[in-house]
Amino acid sequence: MTATTRSDASPLLKITDLTIGFADSRGVVLAADRLNLQVDQNQTLGLLGESGCGKSVTLRSILGLVPYPGEVITGQIEWMGRDLRRIPRRERAKFRGKEISMIFQDPTSCLNPVFTIGNQMIETLKVKLGMSAQDAHHRAVELLDHVGIPSPEQRLKLYPHQLSGGMRQRVMIAIAISTRPRLLLADEPTTALDVTIQDQILKLLDDLKSETGMSVILVSHDVGVVAQNADLVAVMYAGRIMEMGTAQQVIQHPRHPYTRGLLSALPEIDAVRAREPLTPIPGQPPNLAKLPPGCPFQPRCSHVRDECEDIPVELDRRYPEHGSACPFVDAEVFS
Repeated sequence: MTATTRSDASPLLKITDLTIGFADSRGVVLAADRLNLQVDQNQTLGLLGESGCGKSVTLRSILGLVPYPGEVITGQIEWMGRDLRRIPRRERAKFRGKEISMIFQDPTSCLNPVFTIGNQMIETLKVKLGMSAQDAHHRAVELLDHVGIPSPEQRLKLYPHQLSGGMRQRVMIAIAISTRPRLLLADEPTTALDVTIQDQILKLLDDLKSETGMSVILVSHDVGVVAQNADLVAVMYAGRIMEMGTAQQVIQHPRHPYTRGLLSALPEIDAVRAREPLTPIPGQPPNLAKLPPGCPFQPRCSHVRDECEDIPVELDRRYPEHGSACPFVDAEVFS
């Protein structure tokens, strides 16, 4: 099941029954289990969930960058109607960084420390767009200026360690948008940044989306970030989608106990002023190698019942625009 506000339009990206596994001594651990997602043109899909739920590896699978020993076991990843898993690897690499770009979670580890910012940006433009060195240099200056980096000509001469975290993140965004991609994969783009810089980065992404018409998949464990920037939201837990709908539906009217737990854990201004304790979700995120039968959230769910051990984890079809994987969501206990 997928949620979309444009059911009559062909999706830009469509993921069907995607399963990603990592083999180790315990067998195959599923980091993503039968995921179904789609993104339309000029749309932002937010992937929300705690660390380790499978958000980042799902993004990497789109580009064929699932780290070893992980691999895509089953499923389709269709880009404008073509299954990326079925085209030759060399041809698939042409999509990467050109039609589909990614902002990785940690710019410190993604920018090469031995090359200047200019070297890395210019090389990308030369390889992906076939620009001359001179044209690529001019374009790199324009891009740095566009993402709000002052004195861009001088910044091109600097190495990554000479820039602040916010500056490095802006450089990563500049590289990612340099080819004017149709889809931008943003993996925790504001991690470890202060609130002011977070707001600037997110506004920048929204402005770029408006300017270019690109689509975005925004990964975050921050409910506020997703609520303010996504059109659609998919809530992930233990590699599975527990709830999906428009941002307004999911945030204002959550239909899964896990989503409700995430929202209940958010601090409210009045509660902070009164120094009231937060309401965390009990327990810890699950061990993917030892998931319970049925719903993986049941060990932490305050509404667990015996039937939870036998239910399939799939979005119900009674509400095609706002699905929940909890079949008991409409019971009196959830009212």
